[in-house]
Amino acid sequence: MPPLEPELNPQSAGHAYRPVDLAREHGISSQAVRNYERDGVIPAARRTPSGYRVYTEVHAAGLRAYLALVAAHGYATGGEIMRAAVGGDLGTALRAVDTSHAQLLRDRETLDAVETTIGVLTAAPTPTPPGRPLTVGDLAHRLGVTPATLRKWERAGVLSPARDRPSQQRQYGPEDVRDAELAHLLRRGGYRLDHIATVMRQVRAADGPGPLAASLHAWRERLATRGHAMLVAAGHLAGYLATTGP
Repeated sequence: MPPLEPELNPQSAGHAYRPVDLAREHGISSQAVRNYERDGVIPAARRTPSGYRVYTEVHAAGLRAYLALVAAHGYATGGEIMRAAVGGDLGTALRAVDTSHAQLLRDRETLDAVETTIGVLTAAPTPTPPGRPLTVGDLAHRLGVTPATLRKWERAGVLSPARDRPSQQRQYGPEDVRDAELAHLLRRGGYRLDHIATVMRQVRAADGPGPLAASLHAWRERLATRGHAMLVAAGHLAGYLATTGP
C-alpha cells in the first residue's frame, strides 16, 4: 500500500492536488487515479523531492474528460481518445470520437429498420406457398431478384436456410421466406446488408415481433442516453484540451 501523501494547500501550492483530492470528486479511490496516470489516460504528475505526486488543474480536467469518455464510448475507445489527447495526437483522438459517433448513427439506423420490420410483421402476413420448401431459384423468382443476390444475403448473415442432406441444396421454409421478404423490403428502403443482418438476428433472438416490439422503447432510450453522454464527454474533452494550451 503506498504511503499517505501529505496535505497540500492548493492556494500555496499553485492549485496542487493529491490523488485523494482528484479521487474525491468522482467517488473513486486514490489508487485508481494513480492507475489512470500509469495507463496514460491522464498526464504524468510532477513529483516532489520525496517522491509524492502533485497534480494540477490539467490533471483534474483530464480525469473528468476520461471518466466522461468512458461513460460515453466505453473503456477501450475512451482510453484510446485520452491517450491520444495526452500525447498531443489530436487527430487520432478526434478520429476515435468520430468513429464512435458513426457507430451510434448506425445503431439508430438499425433501430429504425427494426421498427419498419415490426410494422410489416404485425400487418397481415404475406401468404407463403404450402407444402415443400422453396429452392433458391423459386425464392429468387418470388422476390424478383437473382439467386446470386440471395447467396450474397446469406453470406452477410441475412438468411440462414437449411440444406437438403443428399443434394446440399438450399431449402427456404416459411420463416426463411418471411426473412427474405423483409430483407427485400429493407433493401428497397436503402438499408445496408449489415443493418438488415442485425435486424434479422434481433427478430430471431426475440422469438418473434411481439417481444421485439416491447424492447424497442428501452433500446431507443439507451441510444438517447449514449448520445447525451457523448455530448457531455465532448465538453469535458474540450475543457481538458483548453487547459493544455494551443
